Amino acid sequence: MNKNVETFIGCDSEYKDAGIALFGAPFDSTTSFRPGARFGSSAIRHESFGIETYSPYQDKDLLDKKVFDCGDLELCFGSSEAALKDIEEQTRTILNDGKLPIMIGGEHLVTFGAVKAVFEKHPDMHIIHFDAHCDLRDDYLGAKLSHACVLRRCHELVGDGKIHQFCIRSGDREEFIFANGHTDMHKFNFDGLKEVCDELKKNNTPVYFTIDLDCLDPSVFCGTGTPEAGGVNFPELLDAILKVSMTDIVGADINELAPMIDSSGASTAVACKVLRELILSINK
Repeated sequence: MNKNVETFIGCDSEYKDAGIALFGAPFDSTTSFRPGARFGSSAIRHESFGIETYSPYQDKDLLDKKVFDCGDLELCFGSSEAALKDIEEQTRTILNDGKLPIMIGGEHLVTFGAVKAVFEKHPDMHIIHFDAHCDLRDDYLGAKLSHACVLRRCHELVGDGKIHQFCIRSGDREEFIFANGHTDMHKFNFDGLKEVCDELKKNNTPVYFTIDLDCLDPSVFCGTGTPEAGGVNFPELLDAILKVSMTDIVGADINELAPMIDSSGASTAVACKVLRELILSINK
């Protein structure tokens, strides 16, 4: 792979040397409210030079990590199936080369493509899911492949009790009923996360970690397609990321930044910082 022309700050190692490979999935064709998440990955790269490579929270620096930025995939906006196939193939390549994939969305549907490739390599994996929304609909307006259905599709792969959901505060009644019988849902905040992570760590369970940035309160992060009041703040999210980092993370993503919705650029700056802390927290 060739290095992207513009990389996320500090992520300019050679591919052969890197332990982590970052790539963008600029897709938002199933967005149900406000579009624009397809521009999230490029905005995060460009605006990342407004933050430092060093994290005072973790006393770690991106310059001390070996991270390769593959750039954005060129995805077919007219076909969810084609886009997901390309994401799956990119993730599989990274995994087969012995590296950890971190994906920047894009809407949340892109997670399903990455999860399929990681599940192929780690069939015993669990998913830790931060989000305002359940994403457990069986279909949305007849479409099975929608950002409103992504965790339902993931459940069809991993099965009952292997999806751990936090910060959930929105969904239709049927989604919450489904969660009661099939997922481990923690509504509104991160209560119970430490216990989940301790158990996964004790059993050496591989974990796919997906962060929908709308888990954050709109007062912190308004640049997203479906904002929901009542979310967490940045320090709470950072603390939660550090808890998850103690598990065996085998793949991760952040998604649902729609940068043009927040013309101040504050939401993009928050997303950059979340990505920096996520990369630095992973002990690979």
